[in-house]
Amino acid sequence: MNKLLTLTTFLPLIGALMVLGGGRGLKDRAARWVALGVSLATFIVSLVVLGRFDPAAVGSFQMVEIARWVPSIGLSYAVGIDGVSIWMLLLTTFLFPVSILASWTITKDVRRFLAAILVLETAVIGTFVALDLLLFFLFFEALLVPMYLLIGGWGGQRRIYAAVKFFLFTMAGSAFLLVAILFLYAQQEGPRLFGYGAMMDAAAGVPVTTARWLFLAFFVAFAVKVPLVPLHTWLPDAHTEAPTAGSVLLAALLLKVGTYGLIRFNLMLFPEASRYFATFVGVIAVIGIVYGAVNALVQTDIKRLVAYSSVSHLGFVVLGVFAFTQQGVTGGVLQMVNHGLATGALFLLVGMVYERTHTRDLDSMGGLASVMPWLMGAFLFTAFASAGLPGLNGFVGEFLVIVGTFAVSTWFGALAATAVVLAAIYLLWSYQRMAFGPVREEHRLLPDVNLREVVVLAPVLALLLVFGVAPTLLTDRIDPATETVIARVAPDHRIDVGVPERLTGIFTLDTKATP
Repeated sequence: MNKLLTLTTFLPLIGALMVLGGGRGLKDRAARWVALGVSLATFIVSLVVLGRFDPAAVGSFQMVEIARWVPSIGLSYAVGIDGVSIWMLLLTTFLFPVSILASWTITKDVRRFLAAILVLETAVIGTFVALDLLLFFLFFEALLVPMYLLIGGWGGQRRIYAAVKFFLFTMAGSAFLLVAILFLYAQQEGPRLFGYGAMMDAAAGVPVTTARWLFLAFFVAFAVKVPLVPLHTWLPDAHTEAPTAGSVLLAALLLKVGTYGLIRFNLMLFPEASRYFATFVGVIAVIGIVYGAVNALVQTDIKRLVAYSSVSHLGFVVLGVFAFTQQGVTGGVLQMVNHGLATGALFLLVGMVYERTHTRDLDSMGGLASVMPWLMGAFLFTAFASAGLPGLNGFVGEFLVIVGTFAVSTWFGALAATAVVLAAIYLLWSYQRMAFGPVREEHRLLPDVNLREVVVLAPVLALLLVFGVAPTLLTDRIDPATETVIARVAPDHRIDVGVPERLTGIFTLDTKATP
């Protein structure tokens, strides 16, 4: 019970070894059940972690495990969770068994496909629980290989191009992260460590100008992963070519590694630099919010449409985080969870529609609601959640981000709010073209959802409703962690972003006056 985080992290890796090491006697059907069983066991262990998590423990990591790994260089195995990482952990362990079950129809190299997914699960969990920066970097890089294999091995016609582009973009960003980590490591006096506390002390001791450059190095690495405009161009191609499970995991989890890194490392290691660059990051986030929504409007490929919607929705997360208000930061973290569920469900539904129609072109669809009403009903429900309909989970996070941003910048808040309207337009317009109108002759006999697909969709759709009606289930644990972040980055309750005087008022706030 004292090693729950380690068990949660490496149980999927053990499952991958079981799937690959089963020899010739392990058939594809058995491999599927082994992978599903291991991922479900991992989810159960993560529920135990949630049960042991104390929401009243403010400002500290819980269930911390530390072991000396490579003492000669100060590398340790250190893991722990707080109110931000606990929900990222739960989101990860929940969506992986859903993705495995959604991939039940995969017939090409089944065991290798399942092994890649399970290795990816270990890498994703590791990034969310690592408290040693070099350990975090190792997990951060480990994400690349299984996702590269999933896109390149089981993707669409242009899968190799998309996989290589994804790999190169992320590797280029990671180079900046590694250099910054090694620089902080070299600044330490006495025993040098990669631990989170040691790195915070090292960051506090560097000159202001140096800290700002280090902030940018971390920021570039995470901005590629989010992705923020203009570093986003790999994402639509990766989503379009990836298999359904790859798209779900990419949108719901891998993109969150970027926003998580901004909170955990940029804000906490470099508070002064975070304040200095707040307006710069806010501008980029707003551009991404509007740009992603406008691009989604003109897409005819439904998968690319959902991909561009992710660019817009992740911009909300970054905008909220860099508003440095309780509503903004909590809303950003909440939106990370809610976007993962809603967009993951959209990609699951897109995959189900594609399996039946063999097309993602909206102009080649029409009338599907009369042929498969249950599937289209689930699609509409999920589209409402993604668009931010009150009562569903997408509303709460976006609302908190907009409120938190309005408190510091009316312009940024207003521009972000326009994307909510655009989201409703592109999601409902795409649904209209897909579901209504005359039915094509080749689509008249398409089957509706089967039992396996109901099992895949039902828990995700249920959470879209539950977290929309009762968001405090999440925020009760998120709030103490975000309070710690705000106290670190804006201890005097005022935000000075270090820009010319005519712009400083955009991000100046007395939080005591905030309702």
